[in-house]
Amino acid sequence: MNLPLLDILIVIAFICSTVCVGFWVSARASKDINSYFLGGNKLKWYMLGLSNASGMFDISGTMWLVYLLFVYGLSSVYIPWLWPTFNQIFLMVFLATWLRRSGVMTGAEWIIFRFGDDRGARLSNIIVVAFALVGVIGFLAYGFIGIGKFASVFFPWKLSDDPHMNDVFYGLGMTAITTFYIIKGGMFSVVFTEVFQFVVTTIASIGVGIIAMNSVSPDMIAAIVPAGWDSLAVNWHINVDWAGRLDAANEKIAADGYSLFGIFFMLMLFKGVLLSLAGPAPNYDMQRVLSTQSPRDAAKMSGFVTVVLMFPRYMLIAGLTVLALAFFMNDLRAMGSNVDFEQILPFVLKNYIPSGLLGLLIAGLLAAFMSNFAATVNAAPAYVVNDIYKRYINPNAHPKRYVYMSYIVSLVFIVTGVGLGFYIPSVNTVLQWIVSGLYGGYTASNVLKWYWWRFNAYGYFWGMAIGITLALILAIPDANIALANTLNLFGFALKKIDFIYAFPWLFVVCLVTCVLASLLTAPTDIEILKRFYLKVRPWGFWKPVHDACLADHPALTKNNNFVRDMVNVVVGIVWQTSLVAAPIFLVIHYQTEFLVCIGVAGLCTLFLWKNWYQHLQDYPADVPNELLIGTNDEHLLKKS
Repeated sequence: MNLPLLDILIVIAFICSTVCVGFWVSARASKDINSYFLGGNKLKWYMLGLSNASGMFDISGTMWLVYLLFVYGLSSVYIPWLWPTFNQIFLMVFLATWLRRSGVMTGAEWIIFRFGDDRGARLSNIIVVAFALVGVIGFLAYGFIGIGKFASVFFPWKLSDDPHMNDVFYGLGMTAITTFYIIKGGMFSVVFTEVFQFVVTTIASIGVGIIAMNSVSPDMIAAIVPAGWDSLAVNWHINVDWAGRLDAANEKIAADGYSLFGIFFMLMLFKGVLLSLAGPAPNYDMQRVLSTQSPRDAAKMSGFVTVVLMFPRYMLIAGLTVLALAFFMNDLRAMGSNVDFEQILPFVLKNYIPSGLLGLLIAGLLAAFMSNFAATVNAAPAYVVNDIYKRYINPNAHPKRYVYMSYIVSLVFIVTGVGLGFYIPSVNTVLQWIVSGLYGGYTASNVLKWYWWRFNAYGYFWGMAIGITLALILAIPDANIALANTLNLFGFALKKIDFIYAFPWLFVVCLVTCVLASLLTAPTDIEILKRFYLKVRPWGFWKPVHDACLADHPALTKNNNFVRDMVNVVVGIVWQTSLVAAPIFLVIHYQTEFLVCIGVAGLCTLFLWKNWYQHLQDYPADVPNELLIGTNDEHLLKKS
């Protein structure tokens, strides 16, 4: 291993302790499926918040963000809106509360809560399971590629002449280690190990930022980066030109398709708002929301993620980027047009971080991979076992049997995700498909389910089915090109369909499908809609259902918080963006800009405290008690 002995010992000790924690909590996790998937709803909101933040502190995502900051400069602050990063703000302000009020275990169970249990609802249940499992496989491939690229830099053995296969073999080794503790510990294992890992990674990240600040002066940075690299302004064209400095960076910008940054920015915002309004996808994000003790805790947990994640993570990203700019440019130029910008992170760690801190950071990032991989895997058995096996095959099995089935399902999905990783060349490729292709097919159905009473299970099923099918076509190169050629018959000029620019038409096709399928079939049973509305209490187009509920509950109040929630969302996005930009300005020695960002974040915090936090409630006071009795929220009856 190309590491000093001290760092090797730190990495080994940390990984071993992580695995031991997984096995230590496995007895508690294996009592029943609620304990395995949701931690028995006994985990504290701040623990789940740290766990969620830790899961986002993954190797693959960090490699991607370092490359973005290096190539695009401060404009890269906005590019993660592709994900979208500000979905945490929508969750914090209102959606996490609504979701947690349902009291269900998975996204597929939520579909039954929303649409009932007729034929259409069962079809919708199945399509949600299909989407969740496709997403799990995609995220597993994403994590597998990142850990392989990361590990291959630090291990000296050349296992293949093909660089991609070399990464794959190292990814296999790390995945095998991770599998040991994933399968045993369930959600308890995920949360405990992620909190442990987050503390270590945060300390190391701040250390990297301080090293970069002490090693690289503002003049050194200014001499290397092109004009506009240090600007947060959104321009029509990307305002960063690397010509003569690092031509491969310009080639990368052209290949990414972000050159017309104004159009790209509007697409990101359009896509980000719609996807955020849809709520969390049925994966580990949703599982953490459903694992909280109460709806208020779900909102607090989602807000806490931004507080604890952004500053330390971007200290690390900015620190690694600055060190690469100052000391790694000659190596990058020597690579010509074959630069793999995703390798910047491991190369800088290897060459410019002192022993001890290096071992701590590598250990933290490896544990981040393990916990993120574990959280992703944990979502798969939640759907297969709870929503297929228990529901349709063996509904009366012993609780332990469901847990053992979860072990088998986890293993199957790990193998499938790893197998897919053999054929994907980069983190960016799979990331773009997930956030724009797969989620493009997801958005329309999952926006309408919250805000329109007439939207029914058939609309949901057909919207999702069309969306998943088109997303899979986009992911297969030959099918993508064939679809592009078909569109060319109608006047387009496409060689292939880029994922980000496919999102608008994917959304429109799915939206039209959802509306037509809903209007051509019978509405959802009014009793199902009344139960959903009374318990969740969303705003939106619910007047007929509200009026029906009012007949039974004359004291019922309507949710009139739309304007307040949207104002809080806008302020929350500004708050989150300032917490992203502040550590970057700190590391590059822009003190005035840093203080402005901190000031903006402080003012936004005060506003949100008054306009959001003080209005949080588990349930409206007029929720009928019978909707809580017999659920995990029975303990909230007296409070409500």
